[in-house]
Amino acid sequence: MATGARWVTIMEAIRMIDPTDQLRLVQWLSPAFPIGAFAYSQGLETAIADRDVRDRATLQAWITVILSMGSARTDAILIAHARAGADLTDLALALVPSAERHTDMMEQGRAFGQTIAAITGTPQPVLPYALAVAHATRTLKVSTETVLTHWLQGIAAQLTSVGVRFIPIGQTDGQRILAALAPLITRLAADYAAAPLADIGTATFAADLASMRHETLAVRIYRT
Repeated sequence: MATGARWVTIMEAIRMIDPTDQLRLVQWLSPAFPIGAFAYSQGLETAIADRDVRDRATLQAWITVILSMGSARTDAILIAHARAGADLTDLALALVPSAERHTDMMEQGRAFGQTIAAITGTPQPVLPYALAVAHATRTLKVSTETVLTHWLQGIAAQLTSVGVRFIPIGQTDGQRILAALAPLITRLAADYAAAPLADIGTATFAADLASMRHETLAVRIYRT
């Protein structure tokens, strides 16, 4: 590691130690935070309707791919660079694979910003959800790796909840999935926190197509 990069890492580690801010981060990125996350499946509803995702094993495999090669990866890298001050709104929107995912990102981002403004007293811009999180967490004394760990955990929990309710599988199987994904989430958070912006890219064709097909699904419980 270059001397300059090492110095930045050391200084970040020294600065990012506020336990109260860590607790705020847990609150803001909890699936219970009121942004309507329960209403979105990111195309998973289509995969369940098609029986491509039908049990604990296939749900865990689907989420694993989303985290490691899909939208979660893209959003995490965007968060890392946006927390450092980059304006990435146009790029974030250009990478959206479907109209529903655009709605998903913008409506959750708007709700997140409004709630953060209400509880902090600081106005927030209307941004895609990932970038809204990046903007709000710039003032928190927590590392980018910590932010991404909770971000990825939140996505995993959201998608697991979709499977628990719609496949359906039991709550215990849902918790087994999250427990099994924990080592992957911590490793990916560290990788994405250090990834260059040029590393953005996905290889989740089934998920993207499922998101597109969801727009014309005959019966829909989720908005995406």
